Amino acid sequence: MTTSAQGADSASLIHSSACARLDAVSKLFGSFAALRQLSVDFEPGRCYVVIGENGAGKSTLLRILAGLLRPSFGKVTVFGSHEPHEARERIGYMSHAPMLYDELTAQENLRYFASLYPGRACLAPAEALSQVGLDPALDRTLGKYSQGMRQRTSLARVLLSAPELLLLDEPFSNMDVESARQMVALLAGFRQRNRTIVLTTHQREQAAPIADYVLTLHAGRVASLDARSTTR
Repeated sequence: MTTSAQGADSASLIHSSACARLDAVSKLFGSFAALRQLSVDFEPGRCYVVIGENGAGKSTLLRILAGLLRPSFGKVTVFGSHEPHEARERIGYMSHAPMLYDELTAQENLRYFASLYPGRACLAPAEALSQVGLDPALDRTLGKYSQGMRQRTSLARVLLSAPELLLLDEPFSNMDVESARQMVALLAGFRQRNRTIVLTTHQREQAAPIADYVLTLHAGRVASLDARSTTR
């Protein structure tokens, strides 16, 4: 699928079985429009790589999908008919900030975050850490971790609740090439379980192996939505 902001009918971005749907969504911060009339669906079991210059609206898009921001205009639904804030336990969001406690070990961090999902079966902290390539037995506080290790621990936090929609803001930042490859392999497995991934990045080439679609934003609008090869 290839579209452009000027030449595409917004209906061509809409699918009946969407995991998440934005319908004419705009987000204003004062007089600044971070998002402008976005209409796009995110299909189950697909990975969407969102690119664009700084200020294009990438992080705002993720925060709206996560239910952390409400749109100024338009409508957002997830999993058929829910607003994002009504289904947060089914959504995993990883921001620029690690959202971890430096004075705790990785397992202590994950045990705390798992306690925030009392009605949902979560992965064991050791399993979540193993999935992202970290040693669960490492008895070191997060303050002593490298940036790449902190990034992977943050992803383990997101994976605890086995989310159906995974939102990642710059997941490859501060990672070396090998760590980035490991994360791509992990995300590929997540997608194969019919989960949806939406990630932003300035390192498009690192996400290329798992990208089903590349969504380009410009000044808060959809500039293009390009389908990648469907052969994996």
